[in-house]
Amino acid sequence: MFVKKTRVVAALAATALALSACGGTTGDKKADSAAPEAKGPSGVLNAGVAYETTNWSPIHAGSALANGVNWHILEGLYNFNMADYSTEAALAAGDPKEVGELTYEISLRKGAKFSDGKDVKAEDVVKSFERNSNEGGLYTPFFKAIKSLTAKDDTTIKVELNSPFAKLKERLALVKVVPATMTDDELKTKPIGSGPYKFEDAPKEGSPVTAVVNEHYNGKNPAKLEKIVWNPQKDDSQRLAAALGGTTDVMEAVPAATIDQLKGAGWEVKEVEGYNNPFLMFNTTKAPFDKPEVRRALRQAINVQKLIDSSLDGKAVEAKSFLPKVNPDFKEPATDLSYSVDKAKELLASAGVSSLEITLLTTDHPWVANLAPQIKEDLEKVGVKVNIESKASAALYADNADVENPTYDVILAPGDPSVFGNDPAIFFSWWYGDNAWMHKRSNFANSDKETYDKIQNLMAEAASLAGADAKAKWGEIQDIVAEKAPIFPLFHRTMITAYNPAALDGVDPIATTGLYLLGASHK
Repeated sequence: MFVKKTRVVAALAATALALSACGGTTGDKKADSAAPEAKGPSGVLNAGVAYETTNWSPIHAGSALANGVNWHILEGLYNFNMADYSTEAALAAGDPKEVGELTYEISLRKGAKFSDGKDVKAEDVVKSFERNSNEGGLYTPFFKAIKSLTAKDDTTIKVELNSPFAKLKERLALVKVVPATMTDDELKTKPIGSGPYKFEDAPKEGSPVTAVVNEHYNGKNPAKLEKIVWNPQKDDSQRLAAALGGTTDVMEAVPAATIDQLKGAGWEVKEVEGYNNPFLMFNTTKAPFDKPEVRRALRQAINVQKLIDSSLDGKAVEAKSFLPKVNPDFKEPATDLSYSVDKAKELLASAGVSSLEITLLTTDHPWVANLAPQIKEDLEKVGVKVNIESKASAALYADNADVENPTYDVILAPGDPSVFGNDPAIFFSWWYGDNAWMHKRSNFANSDKETYDKIQNLMAEAASLAGADAKAKWGEIQDIVAEKAPIFPLFHRTMITAYNPAALDGVDPIATTGLYLLGASHK
């Protein structure tokens, strides 16, 4: 049923060689090498990226490409260094200053301006926070501990908390600040920010996305490049061809089977254990997926290790939780969802299910769609007939999951909230918080309100605790998630990034989707 590794490598290599014959080093790079002593930003970095989007708004952004590009164009009061998840002051002049019980003030960086030359003001920060924390949004659960942000004056923001909260800077880093006057449609098309780069033109789906130097930036991380171009190349062989052909300098989501080929071409290949995962999501208001036994049965019927070995060359770890084992708050759940045909059959029988036929909806990301044939084969071994339907990610959600009374059966899609941080509150607030995943997409908040409410209460308790006490609460949540499994991951991918060291310095590999290029420069 599956193509062996040698044939995968051969196929990718053949395609890449054919495509790269049409490529060649760009004229920009020749110009770059002619002026190695130039000061300030220099050179053009061409990146091969694995995702596309039509929505560039930072408000409730769930797109891997939009988030990755916006790291370079937009700022929060604080920013993450995505290489290690440390936080640093960005639009803030320094750390939050405690001025009363559960009350803080934050001053803006002196002279901070948006790329259109207008001053960044406290009201812009407040409006951006309000947009991101509005009821029902994807980001809303992240901000449960924050009561309000208000503008004390043009350069000072007052922050009030609902309860003590140690991760204030980390959460404020998720609020990318844009002009308060920008409309939602303008933000989707071409957001204006205060970061070291700015959009050159409004991006178009599938076309290269270009950022140039923001001449008004006065922060600590000035642009080192004249231009960054993100080239959407969803197909693995297309990204490989561009790398080998010299038309790109850095490659996202390197297929494991091509590592040796890239190294042979002189490229540096970096691996980081990641959080990125393919997950199963069930329509929990539709029988028989309203029964946790059925959801667990379908998960246990899948030979995840075989998926990892055949599709990812072993570059992943089977998921026991939305937290991988490398996360210090990981707990082995009491409910084991490991591969077992016998257990899967037993669970289906106990739920009174026989002769089940399902449609498995998948996104069209190649690495995700490639998992579907084996999943179909595995499920049919336990008596479940599977029809596979693949759709573009935006259409899959818009037409099937983000609708009133969804009728889909099971969705297989990729997810990675580690773009927002790596503490457990991020992961469980994202997947199981008061947002679209629970209220609309899986409908779990409606189909099992008692369990949903219990998870919300446990998350609130965990957020107010520290150390072993907090870890125990996150452990309880992991137990519940494995037992109920309305949304559950299959494995956590190793994130593999490659770049041409002859062309670039300062490329930091990261544990999440996207490319972090703020430190990158041309040689």
